[in-house]
Amino acid sequence: MTAVIMAGGKGTRISTVAPDIPKPMIPVEGKPVMEYQIENLKAQGISDIVITVSHKKEVIMDYFGDGKKLSRVTGRPFDVNISYYEEDKPLGNAGALFRLRDRLNRDFLLVNADVIFDIDVEKFAAFHKSTGGLVTLFTHPNNHPYDSGLIFADKDKTITAWLSREDGRPKYYKNRVNAGLHIVAPKVLDIARERLIKEYGHLPEKIDLDRDILKPLAGTGSMYCYDSCEYVRDMGTPQRYEQVCRDMELGYIGRKNFRKKQKAIFLDRDGTINKEVGFLNDIDQFELLPGVGDAIGKINQSGYLAIVITNQPVIARGELSCEGLEEIHNKMETLLGEEGVYLDGLYYCPHHPHSGYEGEARELKIDCDCRKPKPGMLYVAAEEFHIDLKDSWMVGDREQDIAAGKNAGCKTVLIGKGSFGQDMSVTSLPKAVQMILGGEKGKNA
Repeated sequence: MTAVIMAGGKGTRISTVAPDIPKPMIPVEGKPVMEYQIENLKAQGISDIVITVSHKKEVIMDYFGDGKKLSRVTGRPFDVNISYYEEDKPLGNAGALFRLRDRLNRDFLLVNADVIFDIDVEKFAAFHKSTGGLVTLFTHPNNHPYDSGLIFADKDKTITAWLSREDGRPKYYKNRVNAGLHIVAPKVLDIARERLIKEYGHLPEKIDLDRDILKPLAGTGSMYCYDSCEYVRDMGTPQRYEQVCRDMELGYIGRKNFRKKQKAIFLDRDGTINKEVGFLNDIDQFELLPGVGDAIGKINQSGYLAIVITNQPVIARGELSCEGLEEIHNKMETLLGEEGVYLDGLYYCPHHPHSGYEGEARELKIDCDCRKPKPGMLYVAAEEFHIDLKDSWMVGDREQDIAAGKNAGCKTVLIGKGSFGQDMSVTSLPKAVQMILGGEKGKNA
């Protein structure tokens, strides 16, 4: 697979950090961001790299050269094949792709130059191939969804809508944003060319990747999202750059790659994240418990994944539709996003083993493998996120939460009173996170 790195922009938002060098050359722990990108690609067998350059292009070209010969700056090769497309005048962040069309004869990885990442590219590419789609976006939750473009998809991960930052958005939404990594079929450029020529009478010189090429594919059934919690973060502002530097120093970046075992803090929902109201079936009943946002933020910063595991028998009982439950979960994600925190995953069991309720969904009245205290949902999460369950925790307020965690091989924390064989008992989620992470610090001391 060929990788195309778009490095022609000026990076005006982050220019205060390093005004004299192009954005992809801003150092993190003494090394340019683009060097991390190239190293990650090389480590996974991607050695054919095309870089589009414009602003202060000589800085990039002198540093990396052709990738094979000794660098004029570092005095060493990068052991990849690098070629360039030099923009004599700005072409927008995607105009150069149309000039490269003859060099792109198979699906390629398209990378924004202002993101630092460490992902399992092979797994990303395998998902793309399995869909048969023209484009796959690498998507994830972030800590600022309120000012990010949002990606909406159906249960098969087909992208149904794309809302830019300036677009209106629903009151509640899933925290899913485009991370800046894409796998693209060359045919997409031909489709965009035809549409743009029809719209403008000619191919515009300046072309925006999102607005002019990708966003129009939403709802066509040809674009998919690959949800992942692996590390991808743009450093387009001074604040985000500082966060990337901290994450690099703490070793978080490489640790999140799915080629490595992950660890998670699994969270029950009702009574753990939100107020317990019995069988919650009205979105207005959903209210976060005090301190939950701060606690989940600490999980986000710790290297653990934050994954919700919840029984929702209201679906089987006919008291709430799957769409209604999704809207409640969207409210949860929106409220958490407003606090700058996020969930990495969410799993729910819609089943219930006992029949006899008026209006029940009989097909869901089964003795399933996913309803807690059975560990089915934890097993599915472990498979999808490559989680080491022995190094993970289950936190909940009921015996069934503790039993599910123990059955999966996790350590467990009970919120509330009772003796169910849990490893710890606390009064709230903030206390649980404090205890778990406090023990982690002690272990690493």
